[in-house]
Amino acid sequence: MVRRTKEDALSTRRNLLDAAEELFQEQGVSRTSLQEIAKRAGATRGAIYWHFRDKADLFNAMMERVTLPMEECFERHGSTLPRIDTDKDAIDNIWQAITDCLEQISRDPQIRRILEVATLKVEYVDELHAVRERHINVRNAFLARFEQSICTAAQQQKLKLPIPVNVAANGFHALIDGLIQNWLLDQTAFDLLNTGQAMMRIYLNGLGFTTDPQTKTNPHHAMGVQ
Repeated sequence: MVRRTKEDALSTRRNLLDAAEELFQEQGVSRTSLQEIAKRAGATRGAIYWHFRDKADLFNAMMERVTLPMEECFERHGSTLPRIDTDKDAIDNIWQAITDCLEQISRDPQIRRILEVATLKVEYVDELHAVRERHINVRNAFLARFEQSICTAAQQQKLKLPIPVNVAANGFHALIDGLIQNWLLDQTAFDLLNTGQAMMRIYLNGLGFTTDPQTKTNPHHAMGVQ
């Protein structure tokens, strides 16, 4: 009986998150009420407050259910700085992490839906202050990891960066983040993976890094650049 009650609670929570995901995409986060979410999920408003503190808590739970690609990819390719005395190639780690990220976005409709909500359908009004904080924390974590990787890569390639590492990190984040947002606006405008790899190579080469197009290109996706 206890197990059944727990399963029912998990099912209700899952239905609420599914409903929120659909409604947030359809009409935006600030224009969607908790009552609408409860109705779409076949639940009561009280059920929402049983599982979530408020709309921001519900939104963040929805985001965490499908981990943002960059967070997951950077975890997979090393969340800490590779030491200079290891065999790990920091530039290769960056390349593979971002490539995996772009591939996930390209092929997974739920990830695309979540990203569309997170980047195009949310307004940082008072009730969503916690959502803004989460966005900032995710961005800062990405920047910190990229700075670490860039520092290691510069040591590995005995390179003196032409700009401060924090500027390089912010520029790279703006490049990838802007690329993804523009692709979400019109997914027929360009190929996300191929364009992303081409832009990534140009940026890293501009910082002075050596990248090998033969080893750092996904064999299933020709880049089309020399």
